[in-house]
Amino acid sequence: MSIGFVLLFIFAVLLIIGLPIGFCLALASLGAIFYADYPLTVFSQRMFTALDSFPLMAIPLFMLAGSLMSHGGITKRIISFALGFVGNIRGSLAQVVAISGIIMGGISGSGVADAAAIGSIMIPEMNRRKYATDFSAALVACSGAIGLIIPPSIAIIIYGVSAQVSIGDLFLAAVLPGVCIGLGFMSYSYYIARKHNYPTEGTVSHKEKVERFKAAIWALLMPVIMMWGIRGGVFTATEGGAVVAVYALVISMFVYKEITVKDLPQICIDAAVSTAVIGTIIAATSLFGWLLASEQIPQKIANFVLSLTDNKYILLFLINILLLICGMFIDSGPAIMLFAPILVPVAQSLGVDLVQFGLLMVINLTIGLLTPPVGTAMYVASNISGVPIHTLSKSLVPFWFIMFAVLFVITYVPAFTVWVH
Repeated sequence: MSIGFVLLFIFAVLLIIGLPIGFCLALASLGAIFYADYPLTVFSQRMFTALDSFPLMAIPLFMLAGSLMSHGGITKRIISFALGFVGNIRGSLAQVVAISGIIMGGISGSGVADAAAIGSIMIPEMNRRKYATDFSAALVACSGAIGLIIPPSIAIIIYGVSAQVSIGDLFLAAVLPGVCIGLGFMSYSYYIARKHNYPTEGTVSHKEKVERFKAAIWALLMPVIMMWGIRGGVFTATEGGAVVAVYALVISMFVYKEITVKDLPQICIDAAVSTAVIGTIIAATSLFGWLLASEQIPQKIANFVLSLTDNKYILLFLINILLLICGMFIDSGPAIMLFAPILVPVAQSLGVDLVQFGLLMVINLTIGLLTPPVGTAMYVASNISGVPIHTLSKSLVPFWFIMFAVLFVITYVPAFTVWVH
């Protein structure tokens, strides 16, 4: 048996029995190392090397910023702000969920965290107003998943590091697709609200709108500061993470005044735990990928894909299918680290811009957050709402088609993303 077969077999078995993905990758790699009689030091060396990266330092910094803003009252202020401007629209709470997803995506960088934050507040409110619970849960899951697309996106940072592509360019290119998906969710929500006669929340006076905007302005400025700084060359994406974390600390403690010094240890622990999960996956995936590369499996897959056809558009379609299937079983971080080394050379051989290809990968894997059997955002919404997965999956179908539409444009209209160069 080859090392590659042993590696993939152990990984598949561990995945099937339900072990967390980081442990699946690490234990499969360890088994392959023993089988191939490699020095055991390879295990620690490759994992350490994977994390010894300056750009990856952005991840714990953005996680800390997100944790600070979550504890600091950011979610409720954003929801109140959004409601002030769409309260007179039929199904206004549904509109608020979509808008909050777009704004929160520019703060936390985590689709799962956004789904949990928005869902814990909005699903009970929507239930009290007689919204269909399966629709509410589907909307929350999808609106939270936008956090994987809109910067600062952890998935985009991982792709930028893996493919050696400017994270600043990727961040800027991701804004338009993320907003378009959010607007699609809003349009569909309006259609459902009209169909089922969901209530409005009432018109808010101009004075109240101004007050709500003032209350939320500090939160709304966070993604603006980050994008301005990165694109203006003031700081890198990693340094931007530090700037945003300090900004979040100051605003949460001294402006919103919802956290105190006593809260900081728990906030840091929450950020550290989230970072540790992501870091474990990145390290294990790097080792797993290195073992695959030792067997030249990425090259074989790339050559196989290229041998199917020489038509660029058909190949891009096949890559989309591959990534969609991958996203159904593996979370975005490990999927990007596994497939970027394989597919980026294919994209380059096809003349596809790597910023465009990065957004193609991320949106495919974002859809994976919303599909069984490993759709993390879907499970979060299911747990909060109590809607069974099979029922929630049916309600997610229209939202999938909205994301597919944006994915199609990204795939076949390069100008949609490459204008950032």
